Formats: sequence, C-alpha cells, structure tokens
Amino acid sequence: MPEASASVPTSAQELDELPRPTSLSDVKGWFHPADQVLFDWFLSRQLSREEPGDLLELGAYLGKSAIFMGGYLRPGETFTVCDLFDSPAPDDANSKEMNRSYATLTRRAFEANYRSFHERLPAIVQAPSSGITSHVRPESCRFVHIDASHLFEHVHADIAAARRLLTPGGVVVLDDFRAEHCPGVAAATWGAVATTGLKPLCITATKFYGTWGAYHDAREALGVFLAGRGDMWHGAEEVAGHPMIRISGAKAVQPAQPVVRSPKGRGLASLLGRRG
Repeated sequence: MPEASASVPTSAQELDELPRPTSLSDVKGWFHPADQVLFDWFLSRQLSREEPGDLLELGAYLGKSAIFMGGYLRPGETFTVCDLFDSPAPDDANSKEMNRSYATLTRRAFEANYRSFHERLPAIVQAPSSGITSHVRPESCRFVHIDASHLFEHVHADIAAARRLLTPGGVVVLDDFRAEHCPGVAAATWGAVATTGLKPLCITATKFYGTWGAYHDAREALGVFLAGRGDMWHGAEEVAGHPMIRISGAKAVQPAQPVVRSPKGRGLASLLGRRG
C-alpha cells in the first residue's frame, strides 16, 4: 500500500552525516528490560510456531523499540512504523502534547538510528495513526505495538485499528497504560477489555499485553517461561473473567541486543540467527 509522507525520506548521504548509536542503549527512549524480555518472548514464539503476519508500531519516537522489533522480521514480511515525526498534529490537544513531549523528534533521527542496526528502513507512514487502516491490510499483523498519542480518543481509535489489523491470534501491546500522566491510555485500555473482548495476557510496570484471539495457550506458556526466571517476579490477577499475569521486572536481565551494522554496512542487524 502507498506510503503517506509529509516530508521527503532522508537520503543515505544525509543519514551518514548524523550521529550513529553504538548500541541500543544509546538510542533515546523508554523500553525497559522487562518489556524487552516480553517482546522477545512473544515475537520469538510467533517465529517458532511459524505464525504468519507483519509487524506494526504506532508511535516510534527515536526508534528504540522499532529497532528491537525489526530483528524479528522474516523475508516477505512488512514492518510498518507510523508516526507524525515532523508533521503537524491533527488537533490542538495533540499539538500541545507533541510540543511538550517530543519537540526534538525528527524523521531523520529515527531513520539514522534504525539504519544503524538494519539495512533497510521499515515502511514509514508519516501521518496521524488514525489513518493507519488505509495503509495496512485487515488481519495482516501478528504483533502491534501502540505508543502514539496518550489522549483517550486517539488511543481508543488506535485500539480499534489494532483489532481490525491483527491476525486472529495476534498480540497487541499498549504503552503507558498505568502512568499517572496518561489517564486516557488507562481508560481506553481497560475500556477495551470491558467492552471489546480484549483479553489481558500480562502487564508490566509500563505495558499491557493482550489479544482478541487464542488466549489460554499463550498465557500458560508465558507462565512456564516466567517460572524459570529468577529475575522477574510474577503473579496472577483475575480481570474481566481472565487470569492475567502481573509482572515485576525491576531486576530483569535484558535479552540479546540488536547488533550495530559495520560502518561499511556489511551484514544485517538481526539480533540472532534464530530470528529469521
């Protein structure tokens, strides 16, 4: 599907002129070790089970989680990243949010960071996330990460879009669902659990993981995985008739990290060979 862009994509020469990170930790952003562990577990499980589907991220900031997700992309699959970057926000409230939190965000910085680890950029939709269903096919994504606007109306729409775009067994992840400065995310998240059939698989200090599809097998397998780790506490909570796993990962050991490409661009930055 066509790419929506409010600016010309950055040239390779321009990207080479920008500072390059030497590790994922150099990329500014919020992607805690516990969530890296869970992204790795869900995405690796999908690969091992040969579950079909593409990847989607709504809200990229400077690319930290996108760089991580890009390592789980198989040949023939598409990774789509949607963000306003330098484009005007669609309404006054979103504009104020962007100016307050992301004044230095640029598409050039995202692309430079991503290309430091991966040979090819994802499919970039530079537009409000409200239009993502015009660029991604229904039931085509196995994993959707939502970290765009924190305003209730926008998050509500992003969740509805994720439901439409996910495969029957796909997983959606919502960021900042319990942050005190983001009550709109919490309202939209738990509202979806209460009214749309979204089943909560697990939560961390910052992210909610759920599915509208198969639930019990994934939850049980995740419980077994967590029981074998000494760095992440977990317990069960009953939510809307579903036993959800609550995780405390303050001491979580991060998984294998993306590998920086060589200066001459030799080799891909897949995390490990097992990730396709």
